[in-house]
Amino acid sequence: MVEIGDVAPPFCLPSADEQDVCRKDFLGKWLVLYFYPKDNTSGCTREAVDFTAALPVLQDLGAAVLGVSRDSPASHRKFAEKHSLKLMLASDQEHKVIEAYGAWALKKMYGKESYGVIRTTFLIDPQGKIAYIWKKVAVKGHVDAVIKKLQELR
Repeated sequence: MVEIGDVAPPFCLPSADEQDVCRKDFLGKWLVLYFYPKDNTSGCTREAVDFTAALPVLQDLGAAVLGVSRDSPASHRKFAEKHSLKLMLASDQEHKVIEAYGAWALKKMYGKESYGVIRTTFLIDPQGKIAYIWKKVAVKGHVDAVIKKLQELR
């Protein structure tokens, strides 16, 4: 797991439009990097819709938003179209980046244990360092907390 102050692990992942999106593309601006379990599930949809609604405020604060899950680029395209999402989504089907950021762990659901994505958000500063981390995110109010923290740290 990366910690506050660490250099954000590098990555290049395919986006919903099948173009690579890389960590280095965001140097010089803030990045809200959030990992989520699955397209079109209730919590993940709410989080993506909330980030989309907040994009003008986040952009005014100098931040980009990137959501990452194990879903395919095609799934991301359908998800974005269905919910009119305006944020970038990237695919990490082999969960290498998810693991590098410490957002992959053993989960228990309905009595069964399996590994999966733990909803986690990282605020990465313009120099590429981890400025803040939200672990095991509860969706309600999360985007407001991200905006507040970004305002504090700028």
